[in-house]
Amino acid sequence: MKQEDLRIVFLGTPEFAVESLDRLYKGGYNIVGVVTMPDKPAGRGHKMLHSPVKQYAEQHGLHLMQPVKLKDPEFIEELRSLNANLFIVIAFRMLPEIVWSMPELGTFNLHASLLPKYRGAAPINWAVINGETETGVTTFFLKHEIDTGDIIAKRAIEITPEDNVGTVHDRLMQIGAELTLNTVEDIINGTLHTIPQDDEINPAEELPQAPKIFKETCRIDWTQPAKKIHNLVRGLSPYPGAWTEINGLINDTPASVKIFETHVSDNKAAGEPGTISVNGEQMFVSTADNMLEILSLQIPGKRRMSAAEFIRGYHPQDNRLTIVV
Repeated sequence: MKQEDLRIVFLGTPEFAVESLDRLYKGGYNIVGVVTMPDKPAGRGHKMLHSPVKQYAEQHGLHLMQPVKLKDPEFIEELRSLNANLFIVIAFRMLPEIVWSMPELGTFNLHASLLPKYRGAAPINWAVINGETETGVTTFFLKHEIDTGDIIAKRAIEITPEDNVGTVHDRLMQIGAELTLNTVEDIINGTLHTIPQDDEINPAEELPQAPKIFKETCRIDWTQPAKKIHNLVRGLSPYPGAWTEINGLINDTPASVKIFETHVSDNKAAGEPGTISVNGEQMFVSTADNMLEILSLQIPGKRRMSAAEFIRGYHPQDNRLTIVV
């Protein structure tokens, strides 16, 4: 097949998907349609929020579709009318079979993990939360069960001790776009060699999963070891943010405080888990084993600040602030 004969429908929503869409568009591929989530109200003014993929599609005059229901007959008919022979899915919703089975060359997905590890909605977060030292991206063909289709290709990167989910996301976004282009090229050239995911699974090992992140997922349990808490913070920074409750900050009610950066101290815990200690401009919290230094945080209604700024403004050294454990 020639590149000019390939007609692509691209399905995606967040910034992570835009990088691949941009590489395809600038690479001269024929993007005959773009599917993204419907607009949704955001903020106090309930202003309608457009997805990054929608913004890109509108800026470049691409045919845009925003179905509320993916089985809607009008959407299905519009999708069919585009006569696409390949669908590409990146960070979108679970597709019904009537959609993913439509194109003759199939539908492939770019997933932000080294499948079959970390199937699910939040693979980048969970890889960092679990203290992994490696992750990557995978392209695979869709089938009935989510994230289980035959693997086309993978690319791996290192997760360094300094990384958080934001830095890993940005690197994966770049190599994911490269892998998307390589996968399309292999499809055009007929050089694909897929591998069933079952061939990559060791029955003796439990596969780590990547379920959706909820608010309670992000709550810090100070009775855990310092390293585990540190990885939770890294895996949720800068978004959505790990949090804890502190008494004494705002009136008489516990305030939800986000923690963005921490450092595991060599010093053993100096009190019960959740005990705050201050040494000059350094702030520490006791855990199940060591002290965990808090480097940056944010209290409700304020900007993100360093621990030194927090200490100067809220005086935790006076022992009037306590963490709710």
